[in-house]
Amino acid sequence: MLAVTHSATLLGDKALPVTVEVNAGEKGDVKYALVGLADAAVKESLDRILSALSNAGFAKPRTHVTISLAPGDLRKEGVAFDLPIALGILAATGQLKSEILQDYLIAGELALSGQTRPVRGALSMTMLAAEKGNKGVILPLESAEEACLVESSKVYAVESLAEAIRFLSGQMELVPLDASRSPYLKKPQGDEAVDFSEVKGQANLRRAVEVAVAGGHNILMMGPPGSGKSMVSKRIPTILPAPSKTEYLEILGVHSAAGRTCSGENRSFCRPFRSPHHTISDVGLLGGGVIPGPGEISLAHNGVLFLDELPEFKRSALEVLRQPLEDGQVTISRSAGKITLPSRFMLVAAMNPCPCGYLGDPSRECRCSTPQIQKYRARVSGPLLDRIDIHVEAPAVRIEELQERALGESSETVRQRVEPCRRIQVERFTDSATTCNAGMSQRHIREHCRIGEDESKLLRKAMEELSLSARAYDRILKVSRTIADLAKSSMIQMPHLLEAIQYRNLDRSLFV
Repeated sequence: MLAVTHSATLLGDKALPVTVEVNAGEKGDVKYALVGLADAAVKESLDRILSALSNAGFAKPRTHVTISLAPGDLRKEGVAFDLPIALGILAATGQLKSEILQDYLIAGELALSGQTRPVRGALSMTMLAAEKGNKGVILPLESAEEACLVESSKVYAVESLAEAIRFLSGQMELVPLDASRSPYLKKPQGDEAVDFSEVKGQANLRRAVEVAVAGGHNILMMGPPGSGKSMVSKRIPTILPAPSKTEYLEILGVHSAAGRTCSGENRSFCRPFRSPHHTISDVGLLGGGVIPGPGEISLAHNGVLFLDELPEFKRSALEVLRQPLEDGQVTISRSAGKITLPSRFMLVAAMNPCPCGYLGDPSRECRCSTPQIQKYRARVSGPLLDRIDIHVEAPAVRIEELQERALGESSETVRQRVEPCRRIQVERFTDSATTCNAGMSQRHIREHCRIGEDESKLLRKAMEELSLSARAYDRILKVSRTIADLAKSSMIQMPHLLEAIQYRNLDRSLFV
């Protein structure tokens, strides 16, 4: 008897449909054949499935069983096929009605006891089911809590193989999960130990970070050790605006494809903040592997990627950032396939001015030679630096500022200025996929970054004296637009342009 059910496999962060066909009752010895370009994890599933069937109280087939995963030329990987194969075997041996299986997209790993375990990419699979018009999706509970955010599809959670069988045979009723009750929508809990009010001094650095967050601009901070670069960077999540529902689904889609669950990482409704160590490999940063998967730049999609000690990263790892910073996506080609992953993030980088860190510090003497300083700074290439909108110096904090008892502005105060600014930008770009000033196209720059004659003369002079590139010209205009938005100004005025130009000083001084 032939039984057919539907499942899916992941390619990057996208789900592709897979038809699971099970044929039982063929004459011959008891044998199980699994075909369809399956990887080792899928081939090992047969032992788990047979044990789960026995522990759930069902008889194992006593005939030749052939299991096909179609299409046959698409590589299948992972453990998501356990549940659909087990249900297909029961339907093929007459222990379950086969017609109802075709109404659902089914995925889930099985324990030997028959309990279900979460799978990667549940959100993408549910989007696929909605696109294909399936009646619903059957998933393990933890995966279903994530997938139910796709409101165009009904998501049913099952905690065991036996529960899935009772639901499909009509012996029990399951209510589709309510998206509003998903733990993925819980509001982040404020961390009282981390707040911008604790940052002493550094008014210029705080202002630059506020502008960067308000417009989604990339920022590079350069200063001696202990000047507060890392301290400020780690407080950026406290002033980030909450993501929209569409942005959050994109974030969850990438994290789900990487196997990062809500309970496993204690995630909440907020933007990601990724801070990889400088020893990270090119593949770890960009993504890839034998079967291509998301890297740090994709896990930071719609959030922040913080690279501390920027020159300590491998040159090859830094150079792979150039194309994603420009395009907002990364394409990875491997023998197993070609995938395109989203990577629209805000880059926050920090570095010392020299190997010892004390170049320009009035209280400490720099012991680095000129060739050492040049070699150290040359680790950050000009093209990469050109793609960073804001460059700001973080001078050493004076002892008087450290001993000041009065607290600075709190994160809540700064966020109250950032959020209205972001809302202005969302309304401005309703005709496109752009959500913030940093992502403006040439058309948007022409339309929203117009400047007067005096401002044009000033910008022309700055371009000549600082030897700035054409890319830097556009980025100055984008940052000027954000500063104007923070000031609630419809036009870019001279003070806005002057502040944006000063954020490009390192273009000239970094390699001198």
